[in-house]
Amino acid sequence: MSAGLNFNLLGQELLLLPEKAIYWQQQKALIVADVHLGKVGHFRKSGFAVPAQLAGDDLVCLTRLIDKCHPEKIWFLGDLFHSDMNADWDAFAAWRRQYDHIQMQLIVGNHDIIDEKHYHELDISTHDELQVGPFLMLHHPQNCDSLNQHNQYVFCGHIHPGVKLVGRGRQSVTLPCFAFGERQVILPSFGKFTGQVSVRHERTDKVFGVLKDRVIEV
Repeated sequence: MSAGLNFNLLGQELLLLPEKAIYWQQQKALIVADVHLGKVGHFRKSGFAVPAQLAGDDLVCLTRLIDKCHPEKIWFLGDLFHSDMNADWDAFAAWRRQYDHIQMQLIVGNHDIIDEKHYHELDISTHDELQVGPFLMLHHPQNCDSLNQHNQYVFCGHIHPGVKLVGRGRQSVTLPCFAFGERQVILPSFGKFTGQVSVRHERTDKVFGVLKDRVIEV
């Protein structure tokens, strides 16, 4: 079984998971960003030869995380569903009904264009932001001016952050990463049918790269 990395932030115990999610232990909450469900269906509908099985991979991974962490809550930091409603929505709705005992909340992202009433019908509440304890859940990263207006530490996604590692022979690889800055953390994209972009990090940041079975500080 893959192992997570414990990280204490503002007195709160976070478990950084190689499935590209965070488990906040005090809140018994699983936090994920940019799942992009429906993206496979969107591209297949447009005529792209995308393997159909990819559509279910992210739900399988969420199921494994539920079995592993036993969360009472799941918070989606935007871009839960990639596009207009398509065939993938039915699979998601069926999955949600299996876990109706878990509170699920969506911070609406730029790709969340489905009418919010459809989420409400599945008992998923929708928000522009969510304040919990010392943390503020958003979708978009904030600039310095915006961060100065918030009292809470920001959790967000949107940009699919990656960290570039360069070997001695100049070979390189870009890993998905958790990027903890002084005032906000940017989560990696949870969805498998997404990429990542190498982002600039400050020397004071704590950056954790995601490997297949573990999380490492880089």
